[in-house]
Amino acid sequence: MSQLADRVAIVTGGSRGIGRAIALELAKRGAKVVVNYNASADAANAVVEEIKAAGGDATAVQADVSTEEGANALIKAGNDTYGKIDILVNNAGTTRDNVIMMMKADDFDTVIQTNLRSTWLCSKAAVKSMMRKRYGRVINITSISGLLGQGGQTNYSASKAGIVGLTKALAKEVGGRSITVNAVAPGFVETDLTRDLPEDLIKQVTDFSALGRLASPEEIAYAVAFLASDEAAAITGQVLTVDAGTAI
Repeated sequence: MSQLADRVAIVTGGSRGIGRAIALELAKRGAKVVVNYNASADAANAVVEEIKAAGGDATAVQADVSTEEGANALIKAGNDTYGKIDILVNNAGTTRDNVIMMMKADDFDTVIQTNLRSTWLCSKAAVKSMMRKRYGRVINITSISGLLGQGGQTNYSASKAGIVGLTKALAKEVGGRSITVNAVAPGFVETDLTRDLPEDLIKQVTDFSALGRLASPEEIAYAVAFLASDEAAAITGQVLTVDAGTAI
């Protein structure tokens, strides 16, 4: 596959889980990939090596994208390394789950900053260069928690709902420069995180889903790769739910 040949992609939080799958899929389709990480240097370097071993081009860049300095440094590194940025995938995120009466204000702030603020900061920095060349793809990873709400996740659900609003607003701002902005909303996904969840919870989720299973990280990556392609040039401001039919 080479639908993304000569494209340059940045994937925030690209060292593991969904981010790792996205980085690998974009590289498989021909993109040069900047794999962003905050603390997981070994995991990020392993993704880069896997891409290079398959004949692709990638580099790992450390940056805390919840800070303006970190987000700007990441986008600058992409431009400095490859000369441009075509695709930005805002995937960096975290959780600090608790019921609202027990949730600390710091846990609310951390999730909003890591999930929502990072998406805004990286988009702001990347769109500047995209607007100059009148081309770009911004894909934000939200969640069905941002569409439906989830008990014990007022902070996470708020951050992911905010990403939906940001996606739609930014799509209207930059569409005149041939830049599309879309979101992908996963449900529960087969990652190391969900493998540690109680079996009865996973069974409850899968029983509720139309397909009777969880989505895989690779299936999220396929959706992102499509939205990053020229075939999706007329799609913007949309949320593509990839959740095995949980949020129907």
